[in-house]
Amino acid sequence: MSGFPLSLPAAINLREVGPRDGLQIEKPIPTADKLRLLESLVAAGLRRIEATAFVSPRAVPAMADAEKVAAELHRWPEIEWSALVASPRGAVRAINAGIANVEYVVSAADGHSQANVRRSTREATDAIPEIAAAVRKAGGRCEVIVATAWDCPFDGPTKPARVHEVVEHAQESGVDRVCLADTIGTATPRRIVELVESVRERVASTPIGLHMHNTRGAGLAGILAAMQVGIVDIDASVGGLGGCPFAPGASGNVATEELVYLCQDMAVETGVNLGLLLRAAAAAEIAVGRTLPSNLLKAGDRARVPPRRPAGRLV
Repeated sequence: MSGFPLSLPAAINLREVGPRDGLQIEKPIPTADKLRLLESLVAAGLRRIEATAFVSPRAVPAMADAEKVAAELHRWPEIEWSALVASPRGAVRAINAGIANVEYVVSAADGHSQANVRRSTREATDAIPEIAAAVRKAGGRCEVIVATAWDCPFDGPTKPARVHEVVEHAQESGVDRVCLADTIGTATPRRIVELVESVRERVASTPIGLHMHNTRGAGLAGILAAMQVGIVDIDASVGGLGGCPFAPGASGNVATEELVYLCQDMAVETGVNLGLLLRAAAAAEIAVGRTLPSNLLKAGDRARVPPRRPAGRLV
């Protein structure tokens, strides 16, 4: 067989979520460090970046400086900045702070929804029209992220019908995109493709994105499977940072640099400079003060020059 037998897109629309999802479970770091991280991500060529979250500072102390971060984003006017919110009040805060592009998270599982926002899935879903209307009025884009789309740490496997109910309501409310999130990193390629295709049947006119966690090491495999069925809006987090503070056992997202490496080697365009992205990942590691899970950060790009070994010694 000649050629590569995978059906791949020419490019993906990559969103960097490290500054929000990546940092939300970490100890708060200075705003200045966050801005340096943003600067390094912009320098690497990332053009869609989730900068922060407008949520309760008591519940998520790492995002307490959301307005301060938002106030500095004018430095990079070419970037499509966005922020995550968990309520209509959060959306108003984001808009007032100057970020009109909003991701509203709704958990498809009641157990996680109660832990995350202290509301049922139905109550959270009912807020979509209000948030979408506020974002449209501000001239922004509204996306609904469906958390625990495959599994919930409290309720177990999520029935597809619960995801369908959320995305159908989102489309009826006029949102610009829906995104399926594997909050605790349990999904594998077959289940990912099955849910993506069933969601697409119900919201054919609304773009679908993917937000994977790499908790069990299957994140890249799931993204590759989704790409083969046409998913090009994909989230990733520099260094593999991230996790949900209200989902026991959740850990980091797919590392942005690992996704870029995969795409680069398969001739799928990302618009990102891998060498500069690795520098950003190293900076993120320093900022949070711990070793990050990214394998590529440890090993480096294969194109780098191997370290010179001392002559006459076996190592």
